[in-house]
Amino acid sequence: MLAAPFDAVTTLGFAAFVLLLLALPVSFWAASSQTSSTSVRMLVAIANLLLTAQLVLRWWQSGHFPISNLYESLCFLAWACTLTQLLVERSWPSPIVPAAATPMGLGCVAFASFALPDQLQSSAPLVPALRSSWLVMHVSVIMVSYAALLVGSLLSFAVLITDRGEALELRSSSIGSGGFRQAAAVADSGVVQLRSVELTTNEQLDSLSYRTITVGFLLLTVGIISGAVWANEAWGSYWSWDPKETWALICWLVYAAYLHPRLSRGWQGRRPALVAVVGLVVIAVCYIGVNLLGIGLHSYGWFFGG
Repeated sequence: MLAAPFDAVTTLGFAAFVLLLLALPVSFWAASSQTSSTSVRMLVAIANLLLTAQLVLRWWQSGHFPISNLYESLCFLAWACTLTQLLVERSWPSPIVPAAATPMGLGCVAFASFALPDQLQSSAPLVPALRSSWLVMHVSVIMVSYAALLVGSLLSFAVLITDRGEALELRSSSIGSGGFRQAAAVADSGVVQLRSVELTTNEQLDSLSYRTITVGFLLLTVGIISGAVWANEAWGSYWSWDPKETWALICWLVYAAYLHPRLSRGWQGRRPALVAVVGLVVIAVCYIGVNLLGIGLHSYGWFFGG
């Protein structure tokens, strides 16, 4: 009974990997030629549907929501990254968005499918500490927040390497991410009118990155709070300075350092983008690095869990 679903799960993951692998060079070509490519969007959308089917099938196979070990969480993160990419691209259909974001979804699927040994890809019964209704709430929110933060940080990285010779000035948008309204006085009548002015590519990237990171930061805050409540129920303490908790706090502080100067001091452009790129490294350490060490209360259910 279980052999067929397991084969189907791995096949769906491999099919999503192939589609994202095909989308990657096409997205780079479209970005270099400054042409919109609907084929990339279609490939990523189909890959997202395959990942959705993979997660649903894994859920049916294991009997629990598929975020209990590293393989399942990587597949869930790939699903969230591709969905975030599609939503961001809907706000601004630029070829730069898939060129920047597709490598993250591809990397997650590739690591889950090819880097992890077979015993870590197979499903197993939940350990007692994970048999809680908080599992779906806490872990799923954290993973979706990671997806938004990763995609937003990759867009910030694109800000650093796109149009490096141009001066970058972020202008607030009142009519969407593609432009803003500028007051102009008509000489004859003296009437002040508003006209739409197009933002540059870097300004649009910076705006989208800021909005995406803001959503991810809010979700990360909710995830940390829900994790603290769950920890108090499971271990009798809201915070124990576990390595995973410590690095999650560091991640929160890094992105708070990205958002605070933008709101209070008007930072814009490349300076906050550098902070967002640092956030990429911090998330990698928090999500993968801590699990490689296999220490702390969060080591079970991931790399070395029973």
